[in-house]
Amino acid sequence: MKSIIYSFILFYLAVSSLFGQHIPDTSILKIIAPDTFQAVIVTTKGEITVEAVREWSPLAVDRLYQLITSGFFANNCIFRVQPEYVVQFGISDNSEANFFWDKRPVPDESVVGHNLKGVISYARDGKNSRTAQLFINTKDNFKLDTIDYNGLRGFPPVARIVKGFEVVEAFNAQYGFEPANFQDSVMVKGNAYWEEHFPGLDYINSIEIEN
Repeated sequence: MKSIIYSFILFYLAVSSLFGQHIPDTSILKIIAPDTFQAVIVTTKGEITVEAVREWSPLAVDRLYQLITSGFFANNCIFRVQPEYVVQFGISDNSEANFFWDKRPVPDESVVGHNLKGVISYARDGKNSRTAQLFINTKDNFKLDTIDYNGLRGFPPVARIVKGFEVVEAFNAQYGFEPANFQDSVMVKGNAYWEEHFPGLDYINSIEIEN
C-alpha cells in the first residue's frame, strides 16, 4: 500500500509541474530522490542538463527532487550573477511557495563533494538554513568546501552540469551581487520586484526531471 501511495504522489506532482508551480502539502517531504537523476533546466538563455548525486548530500538532494517535482523553479529569477564566482537562484514568484519551504529547512550535512566549476551547491546562512536556494559555481571554488561561514563549514554540493555550461556564462551579469541584497522583498512581492528594480535579469522557465 505504501508503494502505491508513494507512486501516486510522484504522479500527481509530475502532472502538476507541467502546469507550473503549486503549493504542495507536507506529503511531498516524504519523497526520497534516486541515487542519481538528471534534470533539464530551461532558461531564457537556453537549456542546461544537470546530474544530481544523492551521496553528496542526501537530505539536500531529496529536497532538490521535491522542489523540482513541485514546480518550484518555474519562473525563478537568476538574481545573482557574478562571473568567475557563482550564479544564484531559488526564490519563487509565489510568496506562499516561498514560505512553505522556508518553514521547512533541511538539516545540516557535511561537505562531501567539491565546489568545482559547473557544480551546483546549496546556499545556507547559519545552522539548518538550507531551504530552496542554490548556486552554480562558475569556476573552481575550493574555498567554498571548507570556509567557515556563520558557524558552518563549507557549502555542500548536490549536482553538476553535464551539458550547457555556456548557457550559464551567458546570463545577464550587469547587476552582480546587488539584487541579492533584496531577497526579503522578493520573498513577499515576487518577480515584480526584480522586474521593477533590476530589469533584464534572466529566468528559469522550468526544471524537469528526465526519465
